[in-house]
Amino acid sequence: MQTCSKCNASSPDHALACVNCSAALSEFSATAEALKRMKANPRIRAIRVTVAHDACPHCTELMKTYPKDEVPHLPQEGCSHENGCRCFYEPVLEETAIVGKVAE
Repeated sequence: MQTCSKCNASSPDHALACVNCSAALSEFSATAEALKRMKANPRIRAIRVTVAHDACPHCTELMKTYPKDEVPHLPQEGCSHENGCRCFYEPVLEETAIVGKVAE
């Protein structure tokens, strides 16, 4: 299921537009919005696709870390799980550890 970021309605994975407000889900699904924010964030160096423990074989193949410009679209069209695609994006952050003087 896809969630519309404009009206919070749920639509099937295969829907191109929200069943409630007709917003284009390729642009306005919660997943698409999250991906846009991750791509725009300079602290995020890559994006990992994570899948449910019982994901279908197609989705299991997607589970890896991608450069920002090569991230696959979710939900996946080839998903065969009875509950639909349950993949999601996770940010891979730049190292944030501060190396410096130890307080005396």
